Formats: sequence, structure tokens, C-alpha cells
Amino acid sequence: MLTTFSSIINVEGLLRLQDSSEIILIDARAGANAFETYQKEHLKDARFVDLNRDLAKIPENPVNGGRHPLPSPEEFAKTLSALGISPSDHVVVYDDKNGSNFAARFWWMMRAIGHEKIQVLNGGYQAAIQAGFPTNSGIQTFEEIAYPSQEWQLLLADIEEVEKARKSDQNVVIDVRDKNRYDGLTEPLDLIAGHIPGAINVPFTENLDENGLFKSAEELAQKFKTVIGDIKPENTIVHCGSGVTACHTLLAMDYAGLPIPKLYVGSWSEWSRNDREIAVKKN
Repeated sequence: MLTTFSSIINVEGLLRLQDSSEIILIDARAGANAFETYQKEHLKDARFVDLNRDLAKIPENPVNGGRHPLPSPEEFAKTLSALGISPSDHVVVYDDKNGSNFAARFWWMMRAIGHEKIQVLNGGYQAAIQAGFPTNSGIQTFEEIAYPSQEWQLLLADIEEVEKARKSDQNVVIDVRDKNRYDGLTEPLDLIAGHIPGAINVPFTENLDENGLFKSAEELAQKFKTVIGDIKPENTIVHCGSGVTACHTLLAMDYAGLPIPKLYVGSWSEWSRNDREIAVKKN
């Protein structure tokens, strides 16, 4: 699923659009006190979105779908309606980790229901503040709009498909977590350390340059073409810990002009709880 609308917007572009009535800003910053932080200060007129409440349907047991499974498309459409977003709106989402937390997840979900005019702010909240983008506080009020429900239109993979794909030379499974987690040297979030056997490690942090901004589309395209080779998008599966930071790499691939491959939402948080084979780095 390709679009001519760039998935990344630089802060200079956002500044030019700040007075447009057609743009909607979404604050997707993370953390235990994210909503309180938002209330204290956010980019002017931004509306708040929460991962656990709005971008996931948290299960009682992560064995079923991992820590952050998707809500249904119908539930997400209700979230967009509550945010006052219509299908024609130009939406820009930001967080304070340059898309690696929730902004890229929101972007993926918007694209997955067919919303093309959705962009992630390059450099995030910090870049906007440094550039002098205006801020305000409190909770923004706006009119709710009925957003039509759609099925997920981007590719998804489940645990059984990953099991088959990891054993096939016609598929590639990409793990975007940092190398220490992939190697099984540390695991701060899930119960068991390691990785899916057969998966290759391409940390999402490699999508960014030394200043924390996305590398150029050309550089990212060359990188991913080297990683994936001739493997088809529908045979490429990307995952992380719980299906959130994987979206950062899907975002980078789309920005590079490449087709968006499959997202394994359950990711390591589901795989590691299901008595599946686990690999660690050998000394």
C-alpha cells in the first residue's frame, strides 16, 4: 500500500502549516504521567492519544496477542471520531521519542484504515519546541465527527504465520529491538530474553541519524533493500516487543518509498509466552 503523501514531515513544514484549519495535531507522548504532561504543555491545539486506551486493547493475559494487541477497526474508528478526525483531515502526530513510542503506531493504524494524510513529525516534540512552535496547556475541546469504520488494509501476520516464515528462505522475519534484547542479554519488559529463531536483527534506532532524525529516504531505501533483498513485501514480517516500535521501521520503509510489509503485532511478548522455540546469542 503506497501513497504519494510523505509519511514524515519536518518541523519547517509543520511551521508553515501551523495556521491551517485543515491540520490536526495529535500528541502521542509516552510515560506513566503522559496525560498530565500533556495537560501542562503541548504543541498548540494538539489532541491527546493514549497507547493503552486508544491504540491497543490490553488483554488480561499477554499470551493472547502480546502486551499491545490492536483494537478492532471499529473501536479505532470510534477513537478517531472522539478525536474529531474526519477521513479528509491532514493529521500530524508526534511523541517525544521521534516516533519510536506511540506516534509511529498511530501512523500505522491510520494508514491501515485507509487514511493517507497522516504524517509523523521528524524530531518530535523537542524539534518543534526548539523551532519555536507555539504551545498551550489544558485539554483541547473540539467537535466529534463520525469516522467511518474500515477493515485493516495493511498486512498483518499472526504467530502461526511467523512460525512458518522463520523456517522458509522465501520469507524474512525482522526483529527491530535493540541488539542486547535480541541477543538475550537483557529483557526489561517480557518474561524471557532472546529472539525468534531465524529472525534477523535490524534495530529501529538505525533508522535515525546522529541527531535523532530520520535518515534520508534514499539512505533508508538502500538499507532495507540490502536487508530484504528479493523477498516480497507479503513475505516480510516485522516485529518488536509488543507491536509498537516495529511500526517505526514500517514508517521508515514507507518514507523510503518501499511497500509496507507485514506487522506481527503480538511480537516477542506473545511469542515468548507460548512455549515456542527461543534463540539467544551463543558465546
